[in-house]
Amino acid sequence: MASQIAKVLLSLDAEAVGSLKEGVNFKKSPEDGKCYIIFKSNNYFKACKNQCKHQGGLFVKDVEDLDAMTVKCTKHNWKLNVSTMKYVNPPDSFLQDELEVEVLDDGGLQLVELSPVDPWMADPREPLELQEGEVKVTYFTHACMELQLGERRFMFDPWLKGPAFARGWWLLHEPPADALDRLCAADLIYISHMHSDHLSYPTLKVLAERRPDVPIYVGDTSRPVFWYLEQSQVKLTNIKVTPFGVWQHIDDHLRFMILMDGVHPEMDTCIIVDYNGHMILNTVDCTRPNGGRLPQNVDVMMTDFAGGASGFPMTFYGGKYSDSWKAEFIKNERKKLLNYKATLVKSLQPRIYCPFAGYFVEAHPSDRYIKDTNIKNSAEHLNALINKLAPAIKTWTPQPGAVLDLGLALRDPTSSEAITDPPASAKLYKDSWEFDLYVNELNSAIKSDIFKHQSWIQFYYTWAGFQNYNLVVRVIETDDKFDCITDGYDYLVDFLDLSFPTKRPDREHAYLEIKNRIGVMRYVVLHGCLWDDLYIGFQNRISRDPDIYHHKFWKHFQAELPLCRPDWEQFQKQVFNIDESTIPLSDTGMGNDCALS
Repeated sequence: MASQIAKVLLSLDAEAVGSLKEGVNFKKSPEDGKCYIIFKSNNYFKACKNQCKHQGGLFVKDVEDLDAMTVKCTKHNWKLNVSTMKYVNPPDSFLQDELEVEVLDDGGLQLVELSPVDPWMADPREPLELQEGEVKVTYFTHACMELQLGERRFMFDPWLKGPAFARGWWLLHEPPADALDRLCAADLIYISHMHSDHLSYPTLKVLAERRPDVPIYVGDTSRPVFWYLEQSQVKLTNIKVTPFGVWQHIDDHLRFMILMDGVHPEMDTCIIVDYNGHMILNTVDCTRPNGGRLPQNVDVMMTDFAGGASGFPMTFYGGKYSDSWKAEFIKNERKKLLNYKATLVKSLQPRIYCPFAGYFVEAHPSDRYIKDTNIKNSAEHLNALINKLAPAIKTWTPQPGAVLDLGLALRDPTSSEAITDPPASAKLYKDSWEFDLYVNELNSAIKSDIFKHQSWIQFYYTWAGFQNYNLVVRVIETDDKFDCITDGYDYLVDFLDLSFPTKRPDREHAYLEIKNRIGVMRYVVLHGCLWDDLYIGFQNRISRDPDIYHHKFWKHFQAELPLCRPDWEQFQKQVFNIDESTIPLSDTGMGNDCALS
């Protein structure tokens, strides 16, 4: 069976994109003559094939629609709202299958479809009846689940100790006391993507010391999931990079398939596990798993639910970013996410649904503001909404150590014996996190010799490899409260020509000001880490003028930095004989105040 690929159906250059009008647009492919519908709203695009899901009729412009959002099928007058991809006539009938819209750096765009769209349909299996105790799903923490599938134990995304995203995220739940032992006894492990709340090097260090050869399966993403493995010095020896959309057969009973994300194919993945014809779907953090095409009526479905996994808008300041604006924005975004997840679950009709992968807390005392501001959805609220929209779906709000017996749950969804909660004496929530151990490790980078030479700045950003973009960034090293420090660096980077001016250039340019906690920033620089540690980890504060998101810049520093860290040994050889003590302080990029330029 061939690996699933992303197929480009239609390409538009920047001029053609510029000619798209607000609302509904019909576009024909010059290659094969097939027609597509593109919906435009404030430079945001949605797209689908021009084909009604009912009986394959063609859509035309709906003359009764004054908002330019709906199209009408020429066969039976079905109407589709292209802004939501929902059929409005008849209502509550179908959701239209969306195509991925990839906006290119040159202003063009592509419509992309995964091929095949439903690879799990290859070699379908009739489900066999499950015995009591044959399939058990145990929740540990956050996104970590253990699946007992007959004789096999399959572990998902083990984050059982230490922080994630530098020092920004900490486990909300206390893992079961034997969680690390059970991890080390697993027959196989799936790690969905490289983010540290899923790929936890402190956790995997324990595994490597006890069972370095356990098979760990990851998707074949463009940036390798384990790109940092060698530098981490965690000695795992059996990483299995797996093609997308292909069944991986473990034995006669168990197989699984890894699928890519439509929005972040370079990084995110999800998984379908099939045991004797019973399917478990775990979409993890995917924004549009498998491009939005997913199997219906699986036995168990699990997804993220909480929101709050971004620095925006909590870490932004200046302009509109008042606490009241942030609170209103966060409230609306969480509500939208809750409704989206509930609608998705309702449309897929799994037998059992479990929200997970959202159980983290900004526990460090220095991040109290983030913890108070970054309100997250509750699993209970999502499950209550699903119970209202689709009462036939059994919902499960997991506690650490809770066990779902799938055979019992399928036989009688109302059975109280299908779920075993942890004992009343079990500790469910963490109340200590070994802050000092992990924060001190990060702060050890502050005293590194490389930072004695201000030329590290040019060396680092040259290594990073991002330029030819009209953006000037001011980077300020700060203390934990984001106040400037006398011996911290404060410098400008002009990414148009990768220069390092002492003041902002006279030409028109976009401007970012980023205040980074010194320990985290220097650790990221020293080890060549991705800037997710700073941005998703809430370790910076950001101001921007104009107030626009620079996708190209952030994508590069969050996902496209070189795989090997900067060659600091080479750097030190270069600066060995240079005495920089004669350079005036104002020219070193140090010692400036933190006022806005």
